[in-house]
Amino acid sequence: MTKTKIAIIGIGDISGIYLDNVTKLFKQIEIVGVCDLIPERAQRAKEKYKIPKIYDTMHDAFADPDVKIVLNLTRPYEHFEVTKAALEAGKHVYSEKPLGASKKEGEQLVALAKAKGLCIGGAPDTFLGASIQTCRKLIDDGFIGEPVGFNAAMICRGHESWHPDPAFYYQFGGGPMLDMGPYYITALVNLLGRVKAVTGITRTSFKERVITSQPFRGQTIDVEVPTHITGIMELENGAIGNLTTTFDVIYDEQAHFEIYGSEGTLIVPDPNFFGNSVYLLRKETGEYKEMPLLFDYKDNSRGLGLADMAAALKNDRPIRADMEQTFHVLDIMTAFQRSSDSQAREEITSPYTRRKAMEKAEVLGIIPD
Repeated sequence: MTKTKIAIIGIGDISGIYLDNVTKLFKQIEIVGVCDLIPERAQRAKEKYKIPKIYDTMHDAFADPDVKIVLNLTRPYEHFEVTKAALEAGKHVYSEKPLGASKKEGEQLVALAKAKGLCIGGAPDTFLGASIQTCRKLIDDGFIGEPVGFNAAMICRGHESWHPDPAFYYQFGGGPMLDMGPYYITALVNLLGRVKAVTGITRTSFKERVITSQPFRGQTIDVEVPTHITGIMELENGAIGNLTTTFDVIYDEQAHFEIYGSEGTLIVPDPNFFGNSVYLLRKETGEYKEMPLLFDYKDNSRGLGLADMAAALKNDRPIRADMEQTFHVLDIMTAFQRSSDSQAREEITSPYTRRKAMEKAEVLGIIPD
């Protein structure tokens, strides 16, 4: 089997699961080199995962003729510059979420990729896992009838109490919508289709945050972004619903993500995960029933979208986590702020068509053509 070779830019907290899964699970891709601004991180990854190369700079990675796809795992506000430079060097890119820190950044990246004849894939890829794919099949097969509405919320008190370096969550490109919103909105559009309008309102509840985690315990973060965002989303299929994301609230569990239909209600599990339980309520049962998960990838399978991208490029088929999707999600997320600023309903102009659902794999880790 000929493997698609990738280079990773950014060996931070999220890189560990990618390194594990690319080297141990996904059999169609191969890491040929890594790069990080802190050389020791790259060296540790090289030694632990037996990676052939360390690049001194990201531009060295982009110049490597062996590299087909650049995996961008940098911090959110760095995504734009890294992806742009890789595209300009002629490389396909798979980026952690979000695609960019603003709609303008996303527009520029999509335009550049199209001009260069290149592709951008992007996280999150949890929608390709067993839970969301099972939910999609239940909806598509009519188990909830006609979709009517939904309600979703990501509620927590922020990251400064546990994350080792939480400042970027409160800077440009951060906040609960750009951080966690991609999971919810990506799942939503894969389940119900394109969003056509948003009416939102935002606030910044606390102007400063005190870090209580190590190693920066006691330091103060100036908050630059909204930290409580809520609003109404209108979908092209007629369904309407609410989404809230917040870093400002004390809460003892994760709120439900519910989709309401004319014949039933579906509880979608936390879309930050691949394989949690799915529950369906229909009038025949009068109570929620746990549904069997009908698809692969129940465990933490980050990198699944990257593996699908590699298979798609090789076989000239659509990428499931492609730039149309990641830009549509970015357009929606940033629309909450645009709507709040203008105190008006915000039309979503970006196109979006659901890609093909996942198929059962004969061998886990090999994405069917």
